[in-house]
Amino acid sequence: MAFVILDPCRGEKAGECVSVCPVDCIEEGPDQFYIDPDVCIDCGACKAVCPVSAIEEEYDLTPSQEKYLEEAEEFFANR
Repeated sequence: MAFVILDPCRGEKAGECVSVCPVDCIEEGPDQFYIDPDVCIDCGACKAVCPVSAIEEEYDLTPSQEKYLEEAEEFFANR
């Protein structure tokens, strides 16, 4: 399981999540930060510090939010 960064991050990009991630799986993209779902250890540190509540667990996503997981997977696949 992994965490996913959702729409509230777009344009905000506060970045607190990056500094607390123990496995460095969060990277900055053009519009928002992305969590690498293959590296995330599901610790929740990023969710706890996000000032805009933009981070959710993969299994808690609604159908309309699943596109953010797909965007993260695509972001890291093209790296």
